[in-house]
Amino acid sequence: MRYDLNLLPIFIALMEERSVTRAAERVGKTQPALSNALSRLRLMLQDPLFIRERYGIQPTPIALELAPAIAEALAQLDDAVLGQQGFDPAQAERLFTIAPNGYVEFVLVPAVVARLQQVAPGIKLRLTPYGNDLVETGVVSGTTALVLGRIVDPPDNLVVQHLMEEGLACAVRADHPEIGDAMTREQFEALKHVNIVPPGRMRAGLFQALAQRQLRREVAISVTNFFAVAEMVAVTDYCATLPALICRRLMQDKRLKILPAPVDLGRFPVEMAWHVRYRHDPAHRWLRGLIQDVAAQLGDRSPLPAS
Repeated sequence: MRYDLNLLPIFIALMEERSVTRAAERVGKTQPALSNALSRLRLMLQDPLFIRERYGIQPTPIALELAPAIAEALAQLDDAVLGQQGFDPAQAERLFTIAPNGYVEFVLVPAVVARLQQVAPGIKLRLTPYGNDLVETGVVSGTTALVLGRIVDPPDNLVVQHLMEEGLACAVRADHPEIGDAMTREQFEALKHVNIVPPGRMRAGLFQALAQRQLRREVAISVTNFFAVAEMVAVTDYCATLPALICRRLMQDKRLKILPAPVDLGRFPVEMAWHVRYRHDPAHRWLRGLIQDVAAQLGDRSPLPAS
């Protein structure tokens, strides 16, 4: 029996998206064309494969059984074909969708874009929200090329790479009436604080670090991004505990004063993850290398003035 190999990526798209509409968008087909392809898949595999439900489609037991073998076969084909292709960044034209968390978007992405402008002007980036979990970013299905931030409990089809370690420091307004050139534990606990809500995993990391060191923090207001912090701290007597490279940026704001935290709050990892199907894609591999190089340079910089 002869198989139409063009149908197999459609099968995987339907498995991972659980929606005919989203699967059609992912493979670049119209919805009627994808429905026609699904009919041919059902005929080829002699099974309904997907059952329509109120909020999408659900795979049958046969589809669930076939999916790992088909995904692995497609990954091996990608490895064989893409590994033979060359890549010239100076001449390439390609759009990558990436999902950075708020920290990475603020600190790392501008440096990556600046490097791309220099060495690969035809490579463009589209940023998509990090979301509450990895599924929402699109990286688990492969529709998003990369996710950058704190990667927790990744599924088996993601490859995770460590980029750098980041620390924490404090920001208060420059003319704060109670804080001089250093902050004590007692002062930290007496102040009210600005909390950054996203990204969720990093927020959890800060709360855990404070709890482990038994350092109390009274949160007066929670904001949704790092851009709001400087404005909030500059007009109040509040304190914000932030990643050190964020504080490095804020040192340029004369309204603010950056200080070491009163106790060592430890460090947290910054990571990058991608779907296994991109392991040997030359363009994807090149972009990963560029991001790793930029992150290493940022991580080597001292984020705070000497104490």
